[in-house]
Amino acid sequence: MFSDFTANRFHHQGVDIFYRMAGEGPPLLLLHGHPQSHVIWHKVADQLRSEFTLVLADLRGYGDSSRPKTDEHHTPYSKRVMASDMVALMASLGFEEFAVLAHDRGARVAHRMAVDHPKFVQRMMLLDIAPTLTMYENTDEMFARAYWHWFFLIRPAPLPEILIKNNPDAYLDGVMGVRSEGMKHFSQEALAEYQRCIRIDGTAESMCEDYRASASIDLDHDRADRASGIKLEMPIEVLWGSEGVVGQCFDVLAEWRKVANNVSGEALPSGHYIPEEIPDILLDRALKFFR
Repeated sequence: MFSDFTANRFHHQGVDIFYRMAGEGPPLLLLHGHPQSHVIWHKVADQLRSEFTLVLADLRGYGDSSRPKTDEHHTPYSKRVMASDMVALMASLGFEEFAVLAHDRGARVAHRMAVDHPKFVQRMMLLDIAPTLTMYENTDEMFARAYWHWFFLIRPAPLPEILIKNNPDAYLDGVMGVRSEGMKHFSQEALAEYQRCIRIDGTAESMCEDYRASASIDLDHDRADRASGIKLEMPIEVLWGSEGVVGQCFDVLAEWRKVANNVSGEALPSGHYIPEEIPDILLDRALKFFR
């Protein structure tokens, strides 16, 4: 995987962000979700780099990026801080404007990045999420059962961390394998990378802090945006899996139109892991949207 991509590290505010880069053309930043890494893009990256300068980054706490210590407010894992990592990374590469393709947690980072740094984000495609505030404020039994890890990971330390570290493969299977017909959509090479990275010291703690931040400081930031009437203006395409939970629990486009003025999108024939389940369909949509 990624044989023609350069592997690099960017140092920012005491954290090293691992990223791969390749291609020519307009810059496109790709952000992954939980519990994965930039490897989630391996089925579409080669085709996209023929038209774009691709930057595939590991979020702090994931992949081969640093796992910084937290604080009592979970600030180091707030989406505001995680978004600042990515803006600084792209600026260091000479990109003061760029597009974003993001899945799951990465899409939440992208949302915050667009709010805090709208001059940097030209347009973005978000995969299989509704706004974080919407999802927490409208949780019902169906959502809680399907997204059980949202509520497991925010429990006080160290219980979730202990349980994850006791059997990391079981945790991956429990999150990734309960949807989309088990693990069949994940290549053995990609799965081996996810299994390697979850074993890196500090990963369990960082993953929990990511979610604890989303259930606390991130909600404070989102509520402040709502109170201020902030709405995004750049084009946003939201795609979700028709076989997943997001579209069944939320009116996805209606919720995004509460926070953005230029939103399009639809359900695709997929579960949650769109880049690995239906890469050809995603590639077609991405090329049409980002060209």
